[in-house]
Amino acid sequence: MKKISIIVAITPNYAIGINNQLLWHISDDLKRFKKITSGKQVIMGKLTYESLPLRPLPNRRNIVITDDVNEKFEGCITVNSIPEALSYCNEDDESFIIGGGSVYRQFMPYATKLYLTMVHKDFEADTFFPEIDFSQWKLIEREDHENDQTVDFSYSFLVYEKIKINLDS
Repeated sequence: MKKISIIVAITPNYAIGINNQLLWHISDDLKRFKKITSGKQVIMGKLTYESLPLRPLPNRRNIVITDDVNEKFEGCITVNSIPEALSYCNEDDESFIIGGGSVYRQFMPYATKLYLTMVHKDFEADTFFPEIDFSQWKLIEREDHENDQTVDFSYSFLVYEKIKINLDS
């Protein structure tokens, strides 16, 4: 089974962005993202790729999904569908879905792990993560950051694994 993981920072109402930008700049979250995804494969939509300050993301295999069959992104693997992106994921390595909203929604059925940064504050947004049915997921790690003075709100780093359902019993 392919190891498809989603990494995202969300609010309690699943907000993730506005005007193709993140809603906040949390230094610890960006460091965590880099540490977790470094040396791995990252899969994203075209708009997410275009929003990156540094393209392609260094020390990662970047896969960009676009509807335009003639479009290519330098230093990246360019694909035109979710199945094509999945074809580049192998069984042994964890692949990370890094956005945006539509890409997250389409990859949710394939995800076996969620790396969430839960931001404990509401923000105005135009892009949202799909609602998570937490009964299908088990919390395996939690690290709380209360009242981070650099951003003036609290957040938590959470890691969930999909609950495997045994149909043989």
